[in-house]
Amino acid sequence: MAMLSNLDLIRRVPLFSLLTNEQAQGIADSVVKRRFRRGEIVVEHGKKSNALFILLTGRCRVLTADSRGREVILAVLQSGDYVGEMSLIDNEPHSATVRAELQTDMLILGRAEFARCLPENSSLSYAIMRGLVQRLRSADRQIESLALLDVYGRVARTLLDMSEMEGDQKVIRSKVSRQDLAKVVGASREMVSRVMKDLESRGMVQTQENGWVVIKELGT
Repeated sequence: MAMLSNLDLIRRVPLFSLLTNEQAQGIADSVVKRRFRRGEIVVEHGKKSNALFILLTGRCRVLTADSRGREVILAVLQSGDYVGEMSLIDNEPHSATVRAELQTDMLILGRAEFARCLPENSSLSYAIMRGLVQRLRSADRQIESLALLDVYGRVARTLLDMSEMEGDQKVIRSKVSRQDLAKVVGASREMVSRVMKDLESRGMVQTQENGWVVIKELGT
């Protein structure tokens, strides 16, 4: 990554894919690169950071806490994802904490540069709005799951949401720990372990040696 210019990095980010060369160069001149260590906080709930953070490599978790103070995973961010735009738009503190799950490289666009870029780049403004709508839909789906589905149903839906098609089956191409799954669905690790064991015994999901999960049949 060190050999790539900011413009090269910008061109690899889907958020900036529709920009002209001149627009992309303007943003490239405004961003800075930063590396976050594993476990380091990127943005913190209740605080302002005044920047847009764009993931180049690595992985981050979007976290909050339930009424008992237990950690809940709202989302997992990967290369090409971004965070911080909501606070930049409404000037309110962050509604969740984002923590690097792995060593993560990011591009950071400050508030002043962000405010200047939006009116100058309609495609960027549209991409930001589309991202906000997608997050709202995801939040609605999570609320629906918590309100209408039992733990079994929430686990099944979460597995489906995390999966991607590979041939004629759905696969989660990363290790899914019972603890992390419990934090996503809002249940105890023990309950999630029982649900996963039942799904595996019925042949509906299969956990491979590398930790990937193959979904055979889930109808939620």
